[in-house]
Amino acid sequence: MSSWRRKLRMGMIGGGQGAFIGGVHRIAAALDQQIELVAGCFSRDTENTRITGEQLHLSAARCYATYEDMAAAEANLPEDERIDFVSIVTPNVSHFPIAKTFLDAGFHIICDKPMTYTLEEAKSLANLVEKTGLVFAVTYNYTGHPLIRHARHLFRSGEMGIVRKVVVEYFQDFLMVPHEKLGQKQAAWRVDPAQSGIGGTMGDIGTHSVNLVEYVTGDSITALCADKSTFLPDRTLDEDVNALLRFKGGGKGVLTVSQVATGEENGLILRVYASEGAVKWAHENPNYLELYRYGEPRQTLGRGQGYLSESAAACTRIPPGHPEGYLEGFATIYVGVVEAIQRHIDGNPMKTEEYNFPTVYDGLRGMEFIYKTVESCNNGSTWVNL
Repeated sequence: MSSWRRKLRMGMIGGGQGAFIGGVHRIAAALDQQIELVAGCFSRDTENTRITGEQLHLSAARCYATYEDMAAAEANLPEDERIDFVSIVTPNVSHFPIAKTFLDAGFHIICDKPMTYTLEEAKSLANLVEKTGLVFAVTYNYTGHPLIRHARHLFRSGEMGIVRKVVVEYFQDFLMVPHEKLGQKQAAWRVDPAQSGIGGTMGDIGTHSVNLVEYVTGDSITALCADKSTFLPDRTLDEDVNALLRFKGGGKGVLTVSQVATGEENGLILRVYASEGAVKWAHENPNYLELYRYGEPRQTLGRGQGYLSESAAACTRIPPGHPEGYLEGFATIYVGVVEAIQRHIDGNPMKTEEYNFPTVYDGLRGMEFIYKTVESCNNGSTWVNL
């Protein structure tokens, strides 16, 4: 990992008491000791923000009642005190107005996924990022795993040949129980279209799946035919989605995601079959990558080994046999953002295509997937172009 002149100063919107992903972001941001959390608006409830700030040992003066107050106040601080970037970890419906406010105030952004509430917001956000030239990252965290980086290297280098078949599955049983009726915040906003948007499971974990496929293969999905289902009463958003995929290079694929798959915890599995070999990677066992070659013994590649690519080595923190996983994947994205922001501070900004993390365009792509999937389902599971 690289070292920088100073730690970058981070602000956070969301992530107060009762939240899940905010704590994950804070741990990930701190892991490589390049970032310091100095300010936040952690909840619409000012008492929640106050308590969260106290627990995080932040100055009360930099725990704000609203994100608008925070953006204005931080912009007015001296350059050597104000935040460098803000991390947005709120429900989907508020991502766009928060991101726009901070971009307009001159701050870089890390945003949780899905990037926005609507597709139009995503398009507007991409235009605004282009206009401002500021750094914008979306936390598709599975792209930060060393063996996913190695799989990407195998396909992007041409070593695996032409993609023929892709199967990506992401199964959870998180929504098997109506947690939203039992006071659980994480379920309540995810099943509410007023907060999540038009996609439920397809937005929450389906966008992860699509992003992972295109990140590894470099082969974009050009069309899909989808079917969605909702099983529990009183819910309107999808809980289960299945889709056939067509790829630019001529390959075909299957995407299947569910949050009502009994007994599953976080079953994200990617299989890619190509003309010169195949790979299989499972998030619940992320330190190993299966590599197949026709007529040869199956190989199991281990994280942290000298035979892996430079891109895998660059995001490996500990020796083999010591598991790296979920938090480290987030941290790898934060490290990439630190590099991009530091380059911006130094007056030598990186081009978007040089970023080593998911960008605003990946966020836009995720929103396009949600909308096209819903379009296909609503039209009787017809093929639609993506």
